[in-house]
Amino acid sequence: MLDLLTIYALVGLVLIVSGLASGVIERAPLSFPIIFLGLGFLLGANGLDVLEIEPESAGLEAVAFLVLALALFLDATRLRIGEIGAAGLIPMLSLGPGTVIIIALIALGSYLLLGLSVVQSLLVGTILASTDPVVLRDVVRNERIPRSIRRALTIEAGTNDLVVLPVLLVLVAFANAEAGGVLDWLTYVGRIFVVGPVVGITVGAAGAWIMSKVDAAFGIRREYQALYGIGLVLFAFTAGQLSGGDGFLAAFAAGFAVAALNVDLCDCFLEYGETTAEAAMLLTFVLFGAVISEIAFKAPLGSTLILAALVIFVARPLAIGLVLRRAKVSPLARAFIGWFGPRGLNSLLLALLVVQDGVPGAEVLLAVVGVVVTISVVAHGATATPFSSLYGRTVERTTLEEERESTAAGLFAGSEGALRISADELARRLEGAHPPLVLDVRTRSQYERDPARIPGSVRVLPDHVQDWAMGYLADHPDGEPHLPPITTYCT
Repeated sequence: MLDLLTIYALVGLVLIVSGLASGVIERAPLSFPIIFLGLGFLLGANGLDVLEIEPESAGLEAVAFLVLALALFLDATRLRIGEIGAAGLIPMLSLGPGTVIIIALIALGSYLLLGLSVVQSLLVGTILASTDPVVLRDVVRNERIPRSIRRALTIEAGTNDLVVLPVLLVLVAFANAEAGGVLDWLTYVGRIFVVGPVVGITVGAAGAWIMSKVDAAFGIRREYQALYGIGLVLFAFTAGQLSGGDGFLAAFAAGFAVAALNVDLCDCFLEYGETTAEAAMLLTFVLFGAVISEIAFKAPLGSTLILAALVIFVARPLAIGLVLRRAKVSPLARAFIGWFGPRGLNSLLLALLVVQDGVPGAEVLLAVVGVVVTISVVAHGATATPFSSLYGRTVERTTLEEERESTAAGLFAGSEGALRISADELARRLEGAHPPLVLDVRTRSQYERDPARIPGSVRVLPDHVQDWAMGYLADHPDGEPHLPPITTYCT
């Protein structure tokens, strides 16, 4: 049971173990989800039997729902609105057809392998189509991987649940026959897609506006702005639920509004509040580990293992291969993105929603999802460090197409013409009265192999040009005279 002392002990255990293991994890083929999901198994019914948690536990529901709302809010605040707006192809190509293909393949596999009903199979497909930013953390923080690839994975993980969650809610209503006629369905869908997001945007926009005014008038410390962000999550979720919409979509919409309207709050929340969120997520891994330890045997093990192989080795790589067939990426990048679509905490949280809503056979679905997630957490967590290192070493030896792009949008955009000048012309301009600022943006491999440097040039990694430009413009506001023209030296 999750009594108060048990929760205190688990929170303390998570904080102590994560602190002690952080250095080891950065060097070994391990991840925090592997450790804490395994810890939950160890403490659960089929381990030491000191932590007994039922899927319907009110304590588990409280912690899990808070973490899911917080994760959705964080996902939204991580988005770079301008980057996505500059290329609508990113959400359209990655999240639309890609997610539909993954749902369909997993649902078909569930139907054929597990003998589930059509609705149950679609539920499994939808739940397992969700990727997990917690498991992806070690990959997207590795600076050796081209920034455009890391941004593509971050954007997908950040917006994936926005596609998956509404589909799940509609399937749950259908499974429980909560809506009858056409008018009932239209009303239900309207509440899901309109009421919750509108409430969330209102809370997020109003909250961002109030904080910006109060901060300008009195000066609010960054840590309190971060706590304010957590308050917005709770308020948006509650308001979304009480309004008859969905609190989780409201939490995502609130985070999206904050990201769009108040960058300062968004930045400090990611820096300060994300630590609290990550600790809560790791605690939830422990709780789910104990739950899976008890119910895993409710799933047909052999068929579920085959389904896990289908999810990890077939469904996502195939879908990503189709989505990226015209993108400006190397085969290695395509394989890398196809592999790192891990199933993790988000899938478990969505499966718990199905259990809490009383869908027939929900515990079996949770057991199936739990087994698949466990395999994914181990497989992707163990390969994050070695695969990232392999990719990084390849980038250092060879020029890859994706290295020339600073954003995920650039991977899908068409090639643009560039004004080129000769080396002699550049030398002449450098000797003139107003010499240009030269940026050496050659790829990593070319820069290391060629010792020649243009005198006075500034080294900027090709996939970091956008960040450099934003910082340069911030240091040189509009109207500042005599800014030199910029010339790039590229591969």
